[in-house]
Amino acid sequence: MTLFVISFMIGCLSVMTGRGKRGQWPAGMPVTRPRLVAVGGTYEGTHDRASDAYVVQERLVAVADGAAGAEPGHTAAAVALGAVVAARPPGRREEDLDECAQTAHRAVRTAALREPAGRDLVSTLDVIVLDPGESPRLRFAHVGNGAIWHCVKGAAPVPLTTAHSFGDGPLLRGLGLPSALNPEVGAVSIHPGDRVVIVTDGVVRALGPQRMAELFTAGSSPAACLDRMYDELAAAEPKEDATVIIADVAF
Repeated sequence: MTLFVISFMIGCLSVMTGRGKRGQWPAGMPVTRPRLVAVGGTYEGTHDRASDAYVVQERLVAVADGAAGAEPGHTAAAVALGAVVAARPPGRREEDLDECAQTAHRAVRTAALREPAGRDLVSTLDVIVLDPGESPRLRFAHVGNGAIWHCVKGAAPVPLTTAHSFGDGPLLRGLGLPSALNPEVGAVSIHPGDRVVIVTDGVVRALGPQRMAELFTAGSSPAACLDRMYDELAAAEPKEDATVIIADVAF
């Protein structure tokens, strides 16, 4: 593994650290800063081919799934996430997330050209960013066959993205592919109590969209929801990694 790839992976390991300074808050004063209260994990597949990776921050969540199993897949995912964290979009436009995805695409493609087995460095990417303000909203970028769902409190979950593949076929869009990248980007209004879920294709194949939608609202908290999904993944015994990130919007 080259120094280039290792540096990106080290960056990924550090993104869980909170940043910023804590001010002197008066006693009893509520915290109204919009944030994502998130839990998640990767259910390891029976093929023992780790390829998923994710990062969770206060207002950013990103998930990547290497298209090839074992080391090339996990390396591609790590490089993609390292680039996302380094190029976290400073603005509040959908175009900013597009450029973030393009940056990750270039990073994976560069690593692919440097690695002996470079053709295997391909990754999916799903990113959500919570924008604060008087009218908070959630921006997202999507590439590949994972999925992002929006669960408005009291309503049926709605998918925000479409799969960039036909069934179990190869990726039509992916970070690191020779073709130009065309990420799917968008934004939705968000309210306290809304839930956003990111899943990799291992979850989609194991549970199916209908059952996933039922489980997204089955738990009263993100942790309870994740427990239910893990129980069903254990019963399904997916062959590949299955990553779930569940984030509730809190003010």
